[in-house]
Amino acid sequence: MKTLENTLFKTISSHKNLKQNAAVSQLVENILSRNEGVLTETGAVRATTGTYTGRSPKDKFIVKDEICEDFIDWGPVNQAIDEESFNKLYEKVCMYLEKKEVLYQFKGFAGADPAYRLPIQVINEYAWHNLFSRQLFINPTDEELASHQAEFTVVSAPDFKADPAIDGTNSETFIIISFKKRVVLIGGTEYAGEIKKSIFSVMNYLLPRQNILSMHCSANVGPEGDVALFFGLSGTGKTTLSADPYRRLIGDDEHGWSPNGVFNIEGGCYAKCINLSEKKEPQIFNAIRFGSVLENVAIDEATRCLDYDNVSLTENTRAAYPLDNIDNIIEPSVAGHPNTIIFLTADASGTLPPVSKLTKEQAMYHFLSGYTSKLAGTERGVTEPQATFSACFGAPFLPLAPSTYAEMLGEKIDHHRSNVFLVNTGWTGGPYGIGTRMKLSHTRAMIHSALEGELNNVETTKDTIFGLEIPLHVPGVPDDVLVPKTTWEDKNAYTAAAQSLAMKFHENFAKFSQASNAIKQAGPIYKA
Repeated sequence: MKTLENTLFKTISSHKNLKQNAAVSQLVENILSRNEGVLTETGAVRATTGTYTGRSPKDKFIVKDEICEDFIDWGPVNQAIDEESFNKLYEKVCMYLEKKEVLYQFKGFAGADPAYRLPIQVINEYAWHNLFSRQLFINPTDEELASHQAEFTVVSAPDFKADPAIDGTNSETFIIISFKKRVVLIGGTEYAGEIKKSIFSVMNYLLPRQNILSMHCSANVGPEGDVALFFGLSGTGKTTLSADPYRRLIGDDEHGWSPNGVFNIEGGCYAKCINLSEKKEPQIFNAIRFGSVLENVAIDEATRCLDYDNVSLTENTRAAYPLDNIDNIIEPSVAGHPNTIIFLTADASGTLPPVSKLTKEQAMYHFLSGYTSKLAGTERGVTEPQATFSACFGAPFLPLAPSTYAEMLGEKIDHHRSNVFLVNTGWTGGPYGIGTRMKLSHTRAMIHSALEGELNNVETTKDTIFGLEIPLHVPGVPDDVLVPKTTWEDKNAYTAAAQSLAMKFHENFAKFSQASNAIKQAGPIYKA
């Protein structure tokens, strides 16, 4: 069998119509002429992704070989596939791409800090996927492009369908990482988020091996240079809450924390669009213009007006745009060490407080737990919020054991004396279906107070079930919103729901048997 490197080189070098690092305008023209998408009133292009409107975690694999076998945290998240199956499937995909009328190649970087960045390339069969890659990753200068040598390659062929019986996959869809071959192979899904998240998974393997903490978080910096991190799964508010008109954005989703400080892994933003409005989220709303890519957002076919409230295709509607579509960003996307760390959770039970300050041990407990409610549309089959625990607020993208990232975070919190808060952007006054979603204006006020240091020494009350210190007064927020039990009409129902959630915390944390007793005891107080 020919080497994979030769196969890919042949596919690229011999292709009769290969478009390399095409300009945004050229890609938009290709998208429209090839009927891959339509132009909307904002100037952004809108594409739909068919059956797959979210990630396919059950179709994600890592090739098990001598390079990574002893390091990967194998299991349901990091499923193993053998080298032979990967090699054969790779050959098939390359042969398939050779026959395409047009092929697109993007060369760029992951990692804004030149000391730690990864040169990457993305090979696409869709123009809109190539535009997506251009907007989400870091574009090279002309000089950098001339000398660019990719150290990791994404090969994406959405229209190629695997045969599970022959190819060793679970379905027609596959997202496979080979750390030995330094290739990500994607097929059977048009959802562009798989491209971005696959490189994030790669960085989550490579960076910790350089003693750099890779993080699923957004980040911004204040007027005085104070840095804030926002951890949370999709739909918890990372992008929305880090887009602050009074603070400069570092990035909205993926970062590294090195001995020098924080740096963005990406060069763009991938924002949820559901219920987007200029009044509530002006920075995101105004960033969606020419060159941006909209995924599965409903439009009026006659006027090409966008309907951000329409969920007919999915609730997981998305916009991809470059960082410089936002006015107040920091360039390059690097900053100092975090003063404040926010853990975001969308609690569908309605029992967690909207804001609470965490001790070091509580921070480690909640980071390892990574509790939230998986929101509709972010994964296939999820139609309403489901309680889930995702270690480090990003388990689907972590090739290494969660303790690796948690221990690094704990060391950095200690060293830099970062303040940590848990913020619930989920439900209040009752669970999903009965209560209401936390008001964005209230959440912004709580986070503003946390970032300004106003919550460090305020009067608090200790939650008797979760053990969290809840501020009794936050500027701009009604006092009766702050303590969850007071927002429920049925107090007994609240207690039962809180106890049920506490039990889930304990059941989940049982897998972290190596955690210290101090961390274990920092969790909820569950009474059987």
